[in-house]
Amino acid sequence: VATIRGADFPNVLTVQVTVGAHKVGRTKSAAYRVQVEDKETTIQLVFFHARGDYLKKMLPVGSTRIVSGKVELFDGVAQMVHPEYMITPEELSSIPKFEPIYSLTAGVTQKTMVRATRSALTLLPNLAEWIDPAQKQRAGWPDWCDAVRHAHEPLSLTELSATNPVRERLAYDEFFAHQLTLSLARAQQRRAKGRVTQGAGELRKKVLAALPYDPTGAQTRALVDIASDMGDPHRMNRLLQGDVGSGKTLVAFLSLLIVVEDGGQGVLMAPTEILARQHLEALAPLAEDAQVVIELLTGRDKGRERREKLAALARGDIHILIGTHAVFQSDVDFHDLRLAIIDEQHRFGVRQRMELGQKGAAVDVLVMTATPIPRSLALAQYGDMDVSILDEKPPGRKPISTAVVSLDRIDEVISKLRHAIAEGKQAYWVCPLVEESEVLDYTSAEDRFKRLRAALGEGVVELVHGQMPNDQKDAAMARFQQGEAQVLVATTVI
Repeated sequence: VATIRGADFPNVLTVQVTVGAHKVGRTKSAAYRVQVEDKETTIQLVFFHARGDYLKKMLPVGSTRIVSGKVELFDGVAQMVHPEYMITPEELSSIPKFEPIYSLTAGVTQKTMVRATRSALTLLPNLAEWIDPAQKQRAGWPDWCDAVRHAHEPLSLTELSATNPVRERLAYDEFFAHQLTLSLARAQQRRAKGRVTQGAGELRKKVLAALPYDPTGAQTRALVDIASDMGDPHRMNRLLQGDVGSGKTLVAFLSLLIVVEDGGQGVLMAPTEILARQHLEALAPLAEDAQVVIELLTGRDKGRERREKLAALARGDIHILIGTHAVFQSDVDFHDLRLAIIDEQHRFGVRQRMELGQKGAAVDVLVMTATPIPRSLALAQYGDMDVSILDEKPPGRKPISTAVVSLDRIDEVISKLRHAIAEGKQAYWVCPLVEESEVLDYTSAEDRFKRLRAALGEGVVELVHGQMPNDQKDAAMARFQQGEAQVLVATTVI
């Protein structure tokens, strides 16, 4: 630009200037400033930890220079801190029209990254083409080497669009490589030796007979898939996907009974203690019907109680263990672990899945998720797994209605909530993790709790989050469960 006057700030600008006075700071930590002028106004170039002799050589007083960098207003003065470029007008062509901005880590600057990537680009190998030639020709995609170079050194704005052949080509390569990796992992998994586990079905019959309803067709199909996998000499690696209320927990329990019928043990992992306890409460009556020993292990177990549980687990006296991350600890040993079930798969990493699988010999793995994902995405995300889907609801489940409301209308939501409470209804108010920070998560829940308590009255609203002591958490949950509180404000811990 001819002048920075009238530009929107902050902004990255390139401008020709005449160099004026150099002002050296009074202390070593003070900024070094160089006054420069474009055609209409004055700019300060600001340098920290500067070498004055170097800057006087680069920016002699009275010389004409082209400077490029981020311009900001500070106390009404336009400043460019550490310009990216300070060159003579003859060197203008050395500034690229477009520059990539790289993600950085502590201690690495953009300049370092640019130098490193430019160096890497000179070393690109001339690889044989792996894309189907007809596909490449039809899409008009460049060779891989050309695509990588253009991605780092674009020549026009059109090359920056997501639909540009350069970008499409590299996106395709990434998807293709990901699918190949998953295919290889799947092939290896298929070859992995498993243990044949075939229960006689007696315990499952007892549980099904005690149920006041029949399983849905989807539950029955999923169970047939799982029983078939477990009866196969290869290791099971299956994803069970079903919306909330579709009956995943019953399928999980009946799958665990197959193992118990064959003399083995099973574990059901939940991401939070509250969810683990919920599973225990739901499954304990069914386990009693089948005369199966079911136990809970969480981080709350300490001292003698924990030692006794671990000893019973190692002896095989506990048939089914329900647990949180506490199950991963090295002192947790099973007598004969055959099946590991992981609830809310997205809360655990692949490595944790594998760690759990190593607690026994050739352990079958079943992971469950309520996150509704289309089949194509399921195969991309969980491509190393077979997929079973619960697409039916047990009879009597109420339909779910969903509404999206702007935060500007929060007073209307609170008003509707007040009417619902007056009718004797209860509500969860969940403040989900917006940023990956438990502190922010808990702060947002605290703020919402205070606002709702002020609007709805003392005693009506309870609060639960992961930072609370366990006894306080239990007390708040108990008051809500017993109907003494009508609203439970919570983080995703629930």
